[in-house]
Amino acid sequence: MTERRTGEPFFSSDWRSIPGLHRFYHQAMATTFEVIIIYEDDRYARQAARTAFDEVDRLESELSRFLENSDISRINNLPANHSLRLALPAFECLQISARISAETKGAFDVTVGMLLSCLCNKDGTLRTPSKEQLKFAREHTGMHLLKLDEAEHTVRLLTSPVQIDLGGIGKGYAVDRMAELLRQWSIDTALISGGYSSVLAIGSPPAMKGWPITLSNPANRKQILARLYFQGRSLSASGLRKGRHIIDPRSAKPVEGRLAAWASAADAATADALSTAFMVMTPAEIEKYCLRHLNVQGMVILQDGGEEIQKDKVLLFGPWKKDQLLI
Repeated sequence: MTERRTGEPFFSSDWRSIPGLHRFYHQAMATTFEVIIIYEDDRYARQAARTAFDEVDRLESELSRFLENSDISRINNLPANHSLRLALPAFECLQISARISAETKGAFDVTVGMLLSCLCNKDGTLRTPSKEQLKFAREHTGMHLLKLDEAEHTVRLLTSPVQIDLGGIGKGYAVDRMAELLRQWSIDTALISGGYSSVLAIGSPPAMKGWPITLSNPANRKQILARLYFQGRSLSASGLRKGRHIIDPRSAKPVEGRLAAWASAADAATADALSTAFMVMTPAEIEKYCLRHLNVQGMVILQDGGEEIQKDKVLLFGPWKKDQLLI
């Protein structure tokens, strides 16, 4: 599992040339959410964006592990073999997490909290735990420890404590819910981003083949890696902060040589989770995943210590178009 974000945008574009565009910002989930809407009525667009941002605030109150009354905090304090009824957002996030965990054979794991606390200091640097501490952390990590009841919307833990952190999927899930609300408001052309690391495109600006999105080298913002046009899809990215480490939840060992990973999928929650997983999966594992899921694209940047990314340091998976890539 990665130290989730670098704090710098993984993608950007110049929207100023697109007519009839309205941009709105909101702080939530320790980041900035942005909604870009093309609509003739500015007041209506603003009201729609406000409704979407209100939904993000509601989701944060239910999904944040830092809020003691949230569903996630309640799970993290749940005794073993006790059932807890969840609101729909937390239950759906766990369902999606369980699916992605199974598909990636454990590379994505929202129960990794105890393992990260065991292996990493608060600043993200590695620490050396005792054998007993590591054994305990591994015994309390894994999606198999959560039993979900779809009929009752409940979760039961097979052991306790289990520490869940939705940082690898929560923003993407929020972006998907925002998109649903905007569609209910009959907004059919919009771009939604969460923290500039998860983005979802609704429709396409007039006379364009999609929303223009630029992917940049996280270590050197001036180096452009690709220029894409998105509509009806989502893109997410994960990266590593300097001095911090990536822990593979399957092996409980640090992963070396990764700078950033991108994943594109039909929905933002899936893309969000996959960009996290792709940071720890081997190239062969990512290749196999994309062959089994033909609607998924992936890009991984290998880390070599330099600011400039060379072509042989970029690994591509899935149906990328050659004219999109600038390296």
